[in-house]
Order: sequence, then C-alpha cells, then structure tokens
Amino acid sequence: MRLLKTQKNEEATEYKFQQLEGQINSLQLENLESRLNPHLFKNILNSIQSHAYQTYFALDKLANVLDFILYESKNKFVTPKEEIDFALNLIEINKIKLSPLFELKVKTKIDESELLYEQRLLAPLISIDLIENAFKHADLQSEDAFISIVFEFRNNSFSLTVSNKMSKKIPIKKDKSGIGAETLEQRLRIIYKDNFKLDKFIEDDVHFAHLKINLLEHKNKMLVAG
Repeated sequence: MRLLKTQKNEEATEYKFQQLEGQINSLQLENLESRLNPHLFKNILNSIQSHAYQTYFALDKLANVLDFILYESKNKFVTPKEEIDFALNLIEINKIKLSPLFELKVKTKIDESELLYEQRLLAPLISIDLIENAFKHADLQSEDAFISIVFEFRNNSFSLTVSNKMSKKIPIKKDKSGIGAETLEQRLRIIYKDNFKLDKFIEDDVHFAHLKINLLEHKNKMLVAG
C-alpha cells in the first residue's frame, strides 16, 4: 500500500512538472514591462528538481508565480495585496538556492484596513528587480551574510526595503548589465511621476534599496486627469 502511494505521488509530481514546463514554454513575456523571461523559470524548475525534499511546497509556489505572471500581470495595475503575495511566493522559491543556515529575514508590516490595499493601483511586478538583485549579488558564504526584505503598506503607501551583505566577488560586466534597474526606474517615472521615491546606497558592504510609492497621491492625480 505504501509503495503504491509513493508511486502515485511520484506520478502526480511528474505530471505537475510537465504542466509547469508547458506553461513556462508558452510564456510570452517580451511584451511585459519586465525583464522576467522563461529562462528564469527553467532555472527555478531545475532547482526544484534538485531539491526533492522541497518539491511539493516549491511546485505550489511556482504555480502561483506563473499564474500571476500569465494572468494578473497582463492588467495595467494590480492590488498591493496581489503584488505582495506574488513577491512572497517568489522569495520562497529563491530560498531553495540558500543554505538552511543562511539568514533570510522577510517581514510584512501591513495595515489591511486601508481601502487602497485591495485597489488596483500598483504596477505588476514592480517589486521583482530589487528582490532579484538581492539574491543575485548577496554574499552567501560569510558568517554574517544575510538578506532582509520588508514589505509595508501604511498611510496608503506601498514600501519595499531590501538589504543584503554584498558578495566580494567582482561581477562579470555584461553589455546589457543594469537593464533591469533602468527599466524599473523608467517604469516608476512614467507611471507614478513624482509620487515615488527610490533610494539605493552601500554602507559597510551592505547594499540597501528602498522603494516607496504614494498610491493615494497617484490615485488623486489619476482622478483629476480622468
């Protein structure tokens, strides 16, 4: 009986993998205002396959991420709740690449009673660049290595603060390096004009990035313009 159950679980997992691979192969992200692409998800899927003990949990998170990208991100705006849920799922998937001893701190400071929390005012995938850069450039080896990610929604403003101990390895320069950061700032300027603030700085080998978007001011200006 146990052997049969195990076999069924393996078949279910394989079927889920095939479903997700099909979704990844059909992704058409070149029209989205994002640098996410199918290769990213191929790498994620490979990471999940190499960590069997986290397979079911990770597959569930990946399915949620793909659903958001395939369907919700086609909308011009999503709710802060939807964007934060998406980002939290993506963080959980990225955790697969980390040692269990690595310090990853994720916090949410959210006032769910605020009306704008569930209104479609936030550009989809707006949080992805800051989070991806932390995982990409973090020092994963030293004893004091860490990544800290804090989401806030207070006073009708969305905030994301990401900090990480920087790797001492010199990154290889690429012709297209920095495109993600430039695209993020361009999107913010086009969509939110002067209703956002994006700060990045380095202090004691720790990289800090802070994004704050005043959604109430943005909404008021949209209403006036409309």
